[in-house]
Amino acid sequence: MSSKTLRQEWWLFSPSIDLSVFLGSAIISLLALFIGAKLGVLKTTTPDWAWIVAVLLIDVAHVYSTGFRVYLDNEELKRRPWLYILVPTIALILGTLLYSQGELVFWRIVAYLAVFHFVRQQYGWVALYRAKLRENGRLSWWIDTLAIYSATLYPLIYWHTHLPRRFWWFLTGDFLSIPKLICDITEPIYYISLVAYLIKSLYYGLIKKHWNPGKDIVLITTALCWYIGIVGYNSDYAFTVTNVIIHGVPYLALVYWYSRQKCDEYKGRGVYRLFSQGPVNFLLLLWALAYVEELLWDRGVWHDRSWFFGEPWQIDIKFILVPLLALPQITHYILDGFIWRRKSNPTFSLISNAQAASR
Repeated sequence: MSSKTLRQEWWLFSPSIDLSVFLGSAIISLLALFIGAKLGVLKTTTPDWAWIVAVLLIDVAHVYSTGFRVYLDNEELKRRPWLYILVPTIALILGTLLYSQGELVFWRIVAYLAVFHFVRQQYGWVALYRAKLRENGRLSWWIDTLAIYSATLYPLIYWHTHLPRRFWWFLTGDFLSIPKLICDITEPIYYISLVAYLIKSLYYGLIKKHWNPGKDIVLITTALCWYIGIVGYNSDYAFTVTNVIIHGVPYLALVYWYSRQKCDEYKGRGVYRLFSQGPVNFLLLLWALAYVEELLWDRGVWHDRSWFFGEPWQIDIKFILVPLLALPQITHYILDGFIWRRKSNPTFSLISNAQAASR
């Protein structure tokens, strides 16, 4: 295999796209952190301008992008109808029952489900890069797996052992406190696993001439952003910008490029016609859905941003609104564990490098 061919196979999409969505999103996160420090917002709640960009336009929007992968694709919906119907149905029933037991009970369960989803997504990127370069070594798999899980789980363990913090996942007190001893035990594992990964990566690259730069970027930026955002700073703003951007931006890119592939396959028919003119229509639709959802949240539940969403409703219907409005994100968390797994999706593949580079 020539060096040129090898370079082409380094990337999931293309060099420019991979570097933009993985490395670029991390750089933007750290730049946003620098700007926040200069503006003096690290000791306050996330300001509205940052919330709109990070939470509304990225985090909430990326949840709705799952709809293009599942509920707006008739062929996919017909392939596994029971899965796609039962997941939101059961989630709504259980969510309603949980909320009836108390607000904190509901949000604590949803928070841990979200944590699982965020951690598994970072592992998923590493797995995709390993598959892309056909890395099948058992020892290599163990080192990669331990490193990416350490990069995400250790900061979360630190968070759980240093409560209360100035930030939370959804609601104050949604995480349970655990003994600090667990953090002391896992800290050396964290550093050893990252050093082992670095040594392995350098060995494979310099000695065996088998670089996997995309995987390196995912792991290094994950470790950096999660550590800085959770351990390095005790700040709601720092956590928001370092956690949300590197999670949501690559996922939006994945759904968009998958949908472009389907647009070609279906010759622009159906919902995939939306993707024939580029990403603008895709993002505008997601942003509109995200705005409507957050408007309902704010008017009916949170009452935080009346300047942006309008005056709060005077009627209390949280017992209906909360399980219903949380349903898209819960469905997203659960289905994400099915819709990208190659074993259960025999026709799924990322766009080839040649296709991606030509767009």
